[in-house]
Amino acid sequence: MKTKTTLFFMFLFIGMNISFAQDDEECKINLSFFHEYVKAKNYDAAYEPWMIVRSKCPKLSIAIYTGGEKILNYKIKKSEGVEKKAFIEDLLVLWKKRGEYFLNKTPKGKYSAKACQLIYKNKSLLGKSDEELYACFDAVYKLDKETFTNPKSLYTYFSLMVDLFDAGKKTDADLFNKYDDIIEKIEDEILNYSEKLNKLFEKKEGGLQLTKKEEQFKGLYENYLENYDLISRNIDKKLGIRANCENLIPLYTKDFDTYQNDAIWLKRAVNRMFYKECTDDALYEKLVKAYDEVSPSSDTKIHVVTVLIKKGKTSEIDKYLREAYDLETNTLKKAKLAYRIGLILKKKGRYSQARKYFRNSLKLNPSNGKPHLAIASMYADSAKNCGDSNFNKRAVYWLAAQEARKASKVDPTLKKSASQYAANYEAKVPTNQEIFIKEMAGKTIKIDCWIKSSVIVPKIGKKTPNN
Repeated sequence: MKTKTTLFFMFLFIGMNISFAQDDEECKINLSFFHEYVKAKNYDAAYEPWMIVRSKCPKLSIAIYTGGEKILNYKIKKSEGVEKKAFIEDLLVLWKKRGEYFLNKTPKGKYSAKACQLIYKNKSLLGKSDEELYACFDAVYKLDKETFTNPKSLYTYFSLMVDLFDAGKKTDADLFNKYDDIIEKIEDEILNYSEKLNKLFEKKEGGLQLTKKEEQFKGLYENYLENYDLISRNIDKKLGIRANCENLIPLYTKDFDTYQNDAIWLKRAVNRMFYKECTDDALYEKLVKAYDEVSPSSDTKIHVVTVLIKKGKTSEIDKYLREAYDLETNTLKKAKLAYRIGLILKKKGRYSQARKYFRNSLKLNPSNGKPHLAIASMYADSAKNCGDSNFNKRAVYWLAAQEARKASKVDPTLKKSASQYAANYEAKVPTNQEIFIKEMAGKTIKIDCWIKSSVIVPKIGKKTPNN
């Protein structure tokens, strides 16, 4: 009897293995079929073999989920009503299952945010309210902020907060805190992609050629930076007048006693007051002093400078500017700070010192073109005062145009605006006729005053010099 029982389980085990092997072989065949159909973008033909593999062998390959996403997105696009809703819900299930079977290849923040974005896009069909949608994004952000990086989803997240605020369902504090939170997240991502892009930029500047893969990454990084720049501006537009001085001053006055020792609260309050130009109110100085006492940093020193300027104590600002610059140790943050200091000095008409900080900023972060545009602007503003003749004064615009072109070359977010600035400066340079009459083509013009540079007059027919 024992022998018969053993044989029974042996045959059962063998039978099960044969069955599993057959299923596995069928899955591999259908995997190959639907994969080829997906590559050919024949998603209707891919659907049936994909469903077989998905149901029988969900752990077989990540392609089940990458290809399945393309198939279902196609189905969603081509369908309507109840059928479309079913495909949307199935895609949400697919992403969830991907996280179960391929956890290491499915960042929670990334895929959960994609799910929330899909629900948001189809909120009417799915019957979702703004409260439910905001809760969806908020839960993802708190779950895995690190991989919640999609610019569009970050904007949607904040946009929903504004809509809820307008509906009286969120407070002023909720709105401003979420704004600061998301803007800081975007700034972190800009620093992240700038650092990656700078490494490739430095390789090219060093005379080395980028590999094909590096060129692809370069395009990816530039695309992300463009999108973050766009989303950041759109978030500011969305916030609009809701963050004006009339709203900020009462809010921060009311909360000051509670948060006067909270460095993060003070930082956000000071920055918001500064960027919304609420610096004339006595509260701004009060916030700055508290911020500098609680958490002295490069940021606090810059805000102290703004207070000193308001009070007319400009002789004291150099000390704080140097302290601010020396206190910052992070390379990209130091680059941003150098640019900010340059703008302060530029506004005070101290162009030579401002250019020094702008050039420091460029050394630290060569993929940010804004310092180039600032230098170009100072050159253009100085044209009337830097030259001993009308021709030589207008030659300064060649320098301005060159600097603007540099911004266009290194910064993907500034290509259009930098090109427009350059064209505007080039329209003010000496004409071909003037170059011909004065026989200046190819000659070098020394430009004194604070600029202390030179420019080679281009050959007739060319807009800009070769140097």
